[in-house]
Amino acid sequence: MDRFQEMTVFKAVADELSLAAAARRLSLSPPTVTRAIDALEQRLGVKLLQRSTRGVGLTEAGERFLADCRRILAEVSDADRSASGLHTSPQGRLQLSMPLLFGQSLMTPILLEYLQAHPRVEVFGVYQDRVPNLHEEGIEVAIQVGALPDSTLFAAKVGEVRRIICASPAYLARHGVPSHPEQLIDHQIVHSSADSRTPEWQFVQQGSVKRYALLPRLSCATNHAAIAAAERGAGLVRCMSYQVHESLAQGRLQPVLQDFALPVLPVHVVYREGRRAAARVRSFVDLAVARLRVHPALNGS
Repeated sequence: MDRFQEMTVFKAVADELSLAAAARRLSLSPPTVTRAIDALEQRLGVKLLQRSTRGVGLTEAGERFLADCRRILAEVSDADRSASGLHTSPQGRLQLSMPLLFGQSLMTPILLEYLQAHPRVEVFGVYQDRVPNLHEEGIEVAIQVGALPDSTLFAAKVGEVRRIICASPAYLARHGVPSHPEQLIDHQIVHSSADSRTPEWQFVQQGSVKRYALLPRLSCATNHAAIAAAERGAGLVRCMSYQVHESLAQGRLQPVLQDFALPVLPVHVVYREGRRAAARVRSFVDLAVARLRVHPALNGS
């Protein structure tokens, strides 16, 4: 086998975590797969797989090599698609990543509009409140809130958001509206571990950031649950402004302590290949950027 074929075999084994399953996937015999892996490890001079009676696992060197294999094989696939015309007509599987509530509230109409316009594209959306590694995870387009961690990515800014403290009007009527972060000690706090692992909020005071440790009355695993509890009068909650845009507009929540808010955070549509991207990527980025740049949750006053 040549190097490209060896990498293809290795990626299949790493995906399946089984030599036999990889052989079936590639329509090869198990001995052929075994010989390919042995030849690859011998050529590289390192062990890529840990083998046992229960299957196979990746060594540390194997994890690093797998990331490179995914990138190289994807680039070869892109070159093939470009030569065959797939870069001019949107088609194939589009992999997206976006924060959970961002995806549910802002992206769903955009996804449906895109699918309606491009019937030959299949979209797989990953909803996660963390920054993905686009290269290692095979993500083609991502919505990222905050500073961009990878300068090699292409990005289009679509707006800004900020962290906001809010509560229901009924709660504030009963407990009063706090005018200074020092008064948080007198209030019920709803904390979301998806917002921060430790119950601590930050505020800007006299040009510097001051941290306040909190004792939550209610702790939730998701932002959605924490916001829902706050809407029902459970207390003060901290979240991203886009997550409560509709709740604020409809009066279910009311912002407080805005004079002490942290600086705004940029929102970007991020993708990998730039002009070399497949047509499905370019067309989706164009639509998403156009729609998000006029969305009031990202560009309101």
